[in-house]
Amino acid sequence: MPPQPIQWLADNGSAYTAGETTDFAVALNLVACFTPVRSPESNGVCEAFVKTFKRDYVRVSPRPDAISVLQHLVEWFEDYNTIHPHSGLRMRSPVNSSLRN
Repeated sequence: MPPQPIQWLADNGSAYTAGETTDFAVALNLVACFTPVRSPESNGVCEAFVKTFKRDYVRVSPRPDAISVLQHLVEWFEDYNTIHPHSGLRMRSPVNSSLRN
């Protein structure tokens, strides 16, 4: 389990808003956050992030079980939020982008 709560962004689909799903998220120390209703832009951002995160972190890392994945989340998020290049920043990292502004 992550040492501190992690925000989990999802759309408002019934699979994500169901009580069992949100209870499971709480048990994993996840804070459920939902995109605004009728906001395809927000949903697209969410889906793009998930695709990037799975491609660049999850699929290339050893993950013998869920606990191993959870133990890496903080490290992966830190890298994504500081070092990883972002297309919205012209393929610069958030750190390099903020240094030039």
